[in-house]
Amino acid sequence: MLMANNNNKLQLGPINYIILGIAVILLIVGYFIMAGNEIVISPVILTIAYGVLIPLGLLYKSKPKE
Repeated sequence: MLMANNNNKLQLGPINYIILGIAVILLIVGYFIMAGNEIVISPVILTIAYGVLIPLGLLYKSKPKE
């Protein structure tokens, strides 16, 4: 039995956590705006958070230092 390669792990750096933190803040803001019956801007904010920032925060890889 071969050992699994550890390069497949999700390695998050500080930039990833910053992007994910911004996404969480936008999610909270978007849901509070939605609770205030603003049905135009809140879906845009939530779509940006769910569709752009969360995947970007999980998939972004910083450049290796030379």
